[in-house]
Amino acid sequence: MPAIATSAGPLVDATGVTFRLPDEHHRLTAVRLYLRAGIPADQLELKFRRGTWSLRIVRTHVDRIEYLLEVQHPHGGRETITDPTNALRVPGAFGDKSVIEFPEYQRPGWLEQSTVQASLTDLAIPSSNLGSTIRAVLWTCAQLGPDEPAPLLIVHDGPEFASLANMTDYAGALVESGRLPPLRMALLAPGDRNRWYAVNPAYARALTAEVVDALNVHAPATVRIGVGASLGGLAMLHAHRLAPATFDGLFLQSGSFFTPDLDGQERRFPRFGPIIRFIGELGQSVASARPVPVTMTCGNEEENLANNRRMAATLANLGHPTALHEVRDVHNYTAWRDALHPHLTDLIRTVVDSHAP
Repeated sequence: MPAIATSAGPLVDATGVTFRLPDEHHRLTAVRLYLRAGIPADQLELKFRRGTWSLRIVRTHVDRIEYLLEVQHPHGGRETITDPTNALRVPGAFGDKSVIEFPEYQRPGWLEQSTVQASLTDLAIPSSNLGSTIRAVLWTCAQLGPDEPAPLLIVHDGPEFASLANMTDYAGALVESGRLPPLRMALLAPGDRNRWYAVNPAYARALTAEVVDALNVHAPATVRIGVGASLGGLAMLHAHRLAPATFDGLFLQSGSFFTPDLDGQERRFPRFGPIIRFIGELGQSVASARPVPVTMTCGNEEENLANNRRMAATLANLGHPTALHEVRDVHNYTAWRDALHPHLTDLIRTVVDSHAP
């Protein structure tokens, strides 16, 4: 396949990308790529030649690459920027990134489909466990009456999932097309994310008691499915272990299931100790008090893949019907968005059907 020039600088072909940053007067002293695509850090320096910084990288097992450029100025100043030669951008939790899409990459078809009408309700749930307020947005299909029970998705990092992973568009399109029943979603804001989500018993109690009690008033549920990515996925699993009756299914994406032997690079994370103790205890458990279906997704070039594979095996051994789907991307909201259908769709239908009267 011939190289494809994107709308600006990078040259993309089936086997890799050549990044090019013009610098006619050599005003920069160094340029390197900042990305996560299974490429060693010592292979990300661009080389200067004839007025252009350039680097060829060989494609790993991904269909798209999100990246930034770190540039160094003559007096030692550094800045991290999007690629000025590439107009293709993607929003993220920490700002926009430039993106490369290989020819095989396809956006989800549901992004172009019509969506069901829905209402949004802001909720502020006081938590004595946390000494704080958990904020949420309740998304409700318009055809549901206020007191009509329906499936409920409880989503960690909910506002980010809505804005960066098109979560409400996904649910609206799948309900409108009849592939999902009318449902509600509680999009929980993360608050003090690193403290709340990283195996915090106070947060687990707040979620499974105070949040669920409030949602029982505003969103009566036939079934509840917990959704979370990264630390948010870890927090959902931790909550389920402490209060097994809360959720009827779990959808966990790129979960931060750290272990000492697989994730030594995370040792400086303040909650590393509680995480590895919880994961270790889970691995030594004999059975789950209430096994529920668990669907997992993880990028096949991300650091969490090994611990997600191990967690999938652990959950299966504990009696959970478990499926891990490895996707051709890394740890980002677009990857999590692209995996919603069919994987979350299938989980919702499985859980709903298993609880049908």
